[in-house]
Amino acid sequence: MNLFDVYSLYDIEPVRGKGSHVFTEDGTDYLDLYGGHAVISIGHSHPHYVKALSEQVERLGFYSNSVQNSLQWKLADKLGKLSGYEDYSLFLCNSGAEANENAIKLASFTTGRENILAFGKAFHGRTSGAVAATDNPGIRSRFNETNNVTFVALNDVDAVRTVLATHEYAAVIIEGIQGVAGIHEPTPDFLRFLAEECKKTGTLLILDEIQSGYGRSGKFFAHQYAGIRPDIITCAKGIANGFPAAAVLISPSIPAKKGMLGTTFGGNHLACAAAIAVLDVMDQENLVENAAKVGEYLISELRKMPKVTDVRGKGLMIGFEMEGFTGGELRKKLLFEHHIFTGGAGQFTVRLLPALSISMEEAESFINVMKQL
Repeated sequence: MNLFDVYSLYDIEPVRGKGSHVFTEDGTDYLDLYGGHAVISIGHSHPHYVKALSEQVERLGFYSNSVQNSLQWKLADKLGKLSGYEDYSLFLCNSGAEANENAIKLASFTTGRENILAFGKAFHGRTSGAVAATDNPGIRSRFNETNNVTFVALNDVDAVRTVLATHEYAAVIIEGIQGVAGIHEPTPDFLRFLAEECKKTGTLLILDEIQSGYGRSGKFFAHQYAGIRPDIITCAKGIANGFPAAAVLISPSIPAKKGMLGTTFGGNHLACAAAIAVLDVMDQENLVENAAKVGEYLISELRKMPKVTDVRGKGLMIGFEMEGFTGGELRKKLLFEHHIFTGGAGQFTVRLLPALSISMEEAESFINVMKQL
């Protein structure tokens, strides 16, 4: 049997990792500034994380959501305290797309409406409802086409006001920072406007923090720079440092009803153990603060480089472009000549999404390489 050939692969296979480094079978060391699509939040093979999963799998790896699971309550309590959302409820699932699917469905259940407002260049996932709210026709099949999603330009106040004035929209869904689009931010004023307009029109505000959340921006959630509190927040990526897990944080104003949401694997014992371990490390090692500090250094240094034409982002969610290179060319040069993993977006943007635990010394080593190019 062959693998279904849908991925463009570099001819490199990491077989182990430690902190912000991965290693191939022959021991070649690569600095990981991409974290497998922003998934590695606390670093590869963190000892506390490894211990937590190992001990949990020895006790109980899985049982369904038909029985009590105290790990879910422990996770909800810790996540509420660290994020500032103690009064919200938690629904656990498996992936970012699934979190967004449940958020959209919950908004429709709650409002009785069927339409969604999303934004140009948005990416919310590859399952049916999530991809329908994604502004990328290349990954949306005919089956996913729907008249229930309207797209407007990011930060376009007038367009949003016109659409929501119809009072026909269940929710607005927006990324805290657009990642796949190439690191584009909604302004704080725009997010505050959205929150106010949603409240006026009975529309729920969904903040997709799947890539921009969990400390990546230098705050626990990127929308917290605007001082707003959305109705629903979705999380995945760094929530469990590589173990498949995701979450939906739900405002206390939204009522729950038995059976309205559900999942087989979501919130299982191993996923919860992994997610709790991530929060332990984030708290004990001050990783949100580290993301802010190291990210500020990287952005500042990149902006000083004459060949770097644009730098965008916050914390350790950074996009930049460089004169003389497409994004793909620069990524390959960094990977094969300097042993540095980075990500891409579009034709020209390189994305940096390292572990929140990356050291200043590791950041400096990358900057020194960039100065040589």
